[in-house]
Formats: sequence, C-alpha cells, structure tokens
Amino acid sequence: MTVSIITTCFNSALTIRHTLESVVAQDHPHIEHIVIDAGSTDGTIEIVSEFPHVSLLISERDRGIYHGMNKGLDVCTGDIICFLNSDDWYPQVDVISQVVNILNKNKVQVVYGDLQYVDRLNIEKIARTWRSGIFRRNSLYYGWMPPHPTFFVKKEVYELVGSFNTTLRNAADYELMLRVLLIHKFDASYLPQVLVKMRRGGFSNAKLVHRLRANREDHKAWQLIGLKPKFLTRYLKPLRKIPQFFLR
Repeated sequence: MTVSIITTCFNSALTIRHTLESVVAQDHPHIEHIVIDAGSTDGTIEIVSEFPHVSLLISERDRGIYHGMNKGLDVCTGDIICFLNSDDWYPQVDVISQVVNILNKNKVQVVYGDLQYVDRLNIEKIARTWRSGIFRRNSLYYGWMPPHPTFFVKKEVYELVGSFNTTLRNAADYELMLRVLLIHKFDASYLPQVLVKMRRGGFSNAKLVHRLRANREDHKAWQLIGLKPKFLTRYLKPLRKIPQFFLR
C-alpha cells in the first residue's frame, strides 16, 4: 500500500530538514511525500529541493494551513493519507510500516496513535505527552479526539467525507475527524506508541488566541456536522489536555 504524506509549510527552514529526514528514514517502501509550501522566502524551498524522495512540491500563496492541506488531498495518489507538518517528525523508522500493518490486520479505515510535544530548542526535553487511548465512538461527546498528525486514513474515506472545511481557521481537523468517526462511523484502531513528535510553538499551539478561537470553533464544528454535543463537550476537550503535561 502506498502512503501519501502531506507536509504543509511556510518559512520553515529551521525545522523542515528534520521532518524530511524522518520520512526518508522510514522502512516502508511505498511512500509518496508531497510538500505544499505557502510561498516561503527563507530557504525552505532550497532545503526541500535537496530531497529527491519528495514526489511533488507546490509553492504558492494560499489561504491558510487547511487550504494547503486540501491542495495536498487534491493531488495525492496513495492508498493511505496522513499529514506531517514542518515542525513534526517520525521518531522511529517503522512508524509507517506499523500503521500499514495495523490497517491490514484489523481491517479498519483509520489508525491513530500518541503524540509527544517537545521543547522547540531542546527536542530531548519532553513538554507534553498526548496518549490517545482506545477508540470509543461515544468518547467524542466527552471531549476526546486523537492528535491529527497521528491520524492515518484510507484514501477512500476522504473520497466519501470530503476535505477540510476552510471556514474554520483552527478546528478544521477536529471537524473532519468528527465527520469521519461520528457521521460516517468509520472504524479506527489505536496504535499505543508515540507516532509523531512535535515542536511546541507551531501553528496549532503557538498563541493563546489560537487556542481560544479553536475552542469556539469546536462548538461550531458540531453545528456544521449537524450533531449536538453534550453541554460540557467544549469544556472537557481542553480539560483533557491537563494530564498530558504530567506524562512522560
């Protein structure tokens, strides 16, 4: 099975090499790596050009990170699709092969795992560990969600549920996962290990204003899919993050 890895970036020269190297190191033989750049001017493009494994590089202005992700969805050809941003990397060489094995073994359409946040300057320093836990569909009503960079999905799922809703600036990944897991009820398997490491300070976690906006958009996401969350859903989702700061 071919795995399409989509990396969106903008002026990511300080970190994207690590991302690219982690993809090159994967032992799965069939990987399509697509880089969607938003018009970088800091040398990002030159770094990406050093890596011949990159199947496609698109560099042009876009309308935000989810618009860039949708560009990747439009052009990727793999059987499985995932997103690895330019602050992220795979910590083991067998991440992709393990995911493919679980998809085949368990006959599911989605596999997800754990994510670890590290200090932006000292990547050996763990700041937060997001342990997803076993998938139970009803848990979504109580603030549960898997970390999006660890969310591996068969292409046929995207063909059915569609792409990211770009009217959401911070919660489009959450809304899409609600569609996949709640509306269309695709089955998912949990791979209990850290599949992705992420530097703190990226788009999704850099500014408090982004988190506050995302919390408001979480509620809007439920409205967009036509379902009603529990009264405490929007509050339980951020509260679930608190224990992550004490896990290592």
